[in-house]
Amino acid sequence: MYDKLTKKDIEKMEQEIEHRKLVIRKQALEDVKEARAHGDLSENFEYKAAKKFKNENESRIRYLEKMIKTAKIIEDESAGDEVGLNDTVLLYIEDDDCEEEYKVVTTVRCDVLNNMISIESPMGKALLKHKSGDRVYIAIDDKNGYYAQIREIRKSDDESENISKF
Repeated sequence: MYDKLTKKDIEKMEQEIEHRKLVIRKQALEDVKEARAHGDLSENFEYKAAKKFKNENESRIRYLEKMIKTAKIIEDESAGDEVGLNDTVLLYIEDDDCEEEYKVVTTVRCDVLNNMISIESPMGKALLKHKSGDRVYIAIDDKNGYYAQIREIRKSDDESENISKF
């Protein structure tokens, strides 16, 4: 499966890789070297913790490199009055009789706890390319779903949110 990423997502990932290789990797190796000098490695908690941190850093580097290698580059192709990438949408949820606000983002930047939904999620798919005033059906699965009305769309090119960590 290919992750859909913007050029800016890839730039941020490349910056993180560079920082991890040049700064964090160097410090992690120093920490391992220092902890190793403290003696018996079988009972040395500092050594085990330093090795674990070093391995987590290397794993994150591999993960980011693989994501970049397999990414599908996308751009916002929505019209000025349609929901598109990085737009904030005010929805009226009919079943709950309430309004909620969501930002539509790429998969690696989604954060449902902060109302940032992926373009690949059921809600993201349902909202894309719709206009203010449209009533959309958001499918949860094959048999269940709910209706929401798009009350407002705020356009944005802001991709300042962090890339999710795993």
